Amino acid sequence: MRSLCSGRLAARLAALSGLLLGLCLCAAAFAQDAESLLPVTEAYKLSVDAATPGVLKLHWTIAPDYYLYRGRMKFKAGDGVNLGEAQLPDGAKHHDEYLGDVETYHHAVDAVLPYSVAAGTARLKLSVQYQGCHETDPKICYPPHTEQLDLALPAIAAGAAAAPVAAGDPWGSALGGHGTAPPAGVDAAPLPAEQAFRFEALAQDRHRLLLRWTMPPGYYLYRDQTTLKLKDADGLELQPAWPPGTSHRDAHYGDVTVYFNQVELPVAIAGKTDGLRQLSLQAVFQGCQDGGLCYPPMTRELTVDLADAPAGNAATPVATAPTTAAAAAPVATPLQLNLGLLLAALLGGVLLNLMPCVLPILSLKVIGVLENAGERRALRKHAVFYTAGVLLSFAAIAVVAHALGKGLGAQLQHPLAVAVLACVMLAVGLWLSGVVAFGASLGNLGHSLAARGGASGDFFTGVLAVVVAAPCTGPFMGPPVAFALGAPLAQGLPIFMALGLGLALPVLLIAAVPALAQRLPRPGAWMETLKQFLAFPMYLSAVWLVWVLANQRGADAVGLVLVAMVLLAMLLWWLGRQRTHGPLGRALQVLLLLAALVPLRLLAQLPPLTSSVADDSSKNTVPYSADRLAALRAADTPVLIDMTADWCITCKANEHAVLDTDDFHALLKRTGTIYMKGDWTNEDPAISAFLQQYHMPGVPLYVVFPKHGGPGRQLPSVLTPSLVERTLTEAAQ
Repeated sequence: MRSLCSGRLAARLAALSGLLLGLCLCAAAFAQDAESLLPVTEAYKLSVDAATPGVLKLHWTIAPDYYLYRGRMKFKAGDGVNLGEAQLPDGAKHHDEYLGDVETYHHAVDAVLPYSVAAGTARLKLSVQYQGCHETDPKICYPPHTEQLDLALPAIAAGAAAAPVAAGDPWGSALGGHGTAPPAGVDAAPLPAEQAFRFEALAQDRHRLLLRWTMPPGYYLYRDQTTLKLKDADGLELQPAWPPGTSHRDAHYGDVTVYFNQVELPVAIAGKTDGLRQLSLQAVFQGCQDGGLCYPPMTRELTVDLADAPAGNAATPVATAPTTAAAAAPVATPLQLNLGLLLAALLGGVLLNLMPCVLPILSLKVIGVLENAGERRALRKHAVFYTAGVLLSFAAIAVVAHALGKGLGAQLQHPLAVAVLACVMLAVGLWLSGVVAFGASLGNLGHSLAARGGASGDFFTGVLAVVVAAPCTGPFMGPPVAFALGAPLAQGLPIFMALGLGLALPVLLIAAVPALAQRLPRPGAWMETLKQFLAFPMYLSAVWLVWVLANQRGADAVGLVLVAMVLLAMLLWWLGRQRTHGPLGRALQVLLLLAALVPLRLLAQLPPLTSSVADDSSKNTVPYSADRLAALRAADTPVLIDMTADWCITCKANEHAVLDTDDFHALLKRTGTIYMKGDWTNEDPAISAFLQQYHMPGVPLYVVFPKHGGPGRQLPSVLTPSLVERTLTEAAQ
């Protein structure tokens, strides 16, 4: 019995020892994991810049595998200090199992904290609280950490507190108020932002505002760093008409347009303002002290009274004495600005004919011209109906783009549109090859089109040219198209019409100028051979679109579209050989058409694939990220941004000729440049926002950011090795 009890006791002691040993091992492992974590101030290194009066700039450098919560940042003022609202960038959206939906920062983040101080305050004291986590093993979150800041206060900031300037101060005597800011020379200490940039607004009538910025001598305002918007005013749009400014070589943004002393900006209000008594205007702008510091972007909000404004929609200019040579220069009218944009759109449309993306449709354009070259009247008819197809298609794009808020090329971000276009390319190729026949004229892709003769085919060719060309952007296209997409439809539609006219202009010139038409070869039997030969670019276009579909939705999408294409080919074969159109024949046509639509419907429901761009340190290549770009620029690293898409033929041509070569990757290594690639094959709001910053309606977009800061340099849509080498070499210096 005693032996049995001793055995049980020994077993219990052994079990207890094992448990204690296990706990010790777990504690040791946890301690080892905890030791591998960085101290909080090393995981999140905070640096502060208080050189700008009235503005505190905070920068966190975040270690790899760590992140900060946006919503856990708190700022508390010390004695004599009043803090404004902190300006923080949007973070990456993330669902936290403890905090729910949050936004986080990786790599680095900057915050701008405006402040004012009471008279007699000598030091800038405040506390900054933040919290973050380690996202890999061990997955541990730090408790909230607070740092106490005690900074020397710029002397001008303390003095400015005694005489503040109200940001929303009314103009008093209409447009006669000039503010009371003292003059400041280049060598003077910088003024507070409210005194350096006095901003005012007045309603001239219910459809027009007049804004004014007043700066002391030695200060200037950037034109292109200014954005205006109305708050809580759905359906209203602001249309500023900037006057000519002063060309200025700026250390931060390069060659820019700026305004010294004072600038008055007429702003039209598009939309119905009936019944509105006031508008809430928000202006974000930036400026510098000439030869001194540059202020961070400033946000001012004003309430503009419409109650006593005249009801007319024509604004009467207010006569004021010009304060600079730029102010005395004649103001560009909206008509002059629109004429410039129309001319740029027309030239962009002409050059669009030379872009690689239009090559798939070139065979149809060539055949259409050659088939009618022998008869001038027929050639003119072809040109007229082809141009009508182009113009009406661009008009449709303008209407849809304004309704959906999309840019050019957005249709190819949708797999259903890609699949339908692939089927159309196959149908055109089968017709050119003579496999199916719908009649003798060009482009009659259905029985009804064939019955109406060649005009329908010419019109359809113009439509197809626009569908294929729309995803492309070329020289001169960016500013006018960006304006057209942002302006009301009545102002944007003429821009699209000018773009279409430019695309159709070569065909119109051949039809209108007899000397050009006479240089074309005579029609003959050789044209049938050429016609059949030009079917192969259409087949290659269909293959390319199927490849795009594979990158958007994977192998299942490829299988489904191939089934749809086979069924479409069967339908076209049946239409081509059918001699009678009885009930049975029509029923079979409908069945084949419905059968071809079924796989397309299934294809549209497939989930999108993730971006194909991945980190490749061996080639200095990383996927686009706004946070990562900010971190690289903060580290003085030159960056080449490439916004591309699989459906952009110009992008692929640039990649083949320049960006995918060994010489290019050697250039990246030699210059220390990071190649940051954004894939817009599927919809991506971050890439869309970047394109909007550079007023680009689509891809490709190439921007080089230099090593030591400054604005990005936008490259042309078509790249050459020498251009890229020269630009990256300069950016790395």
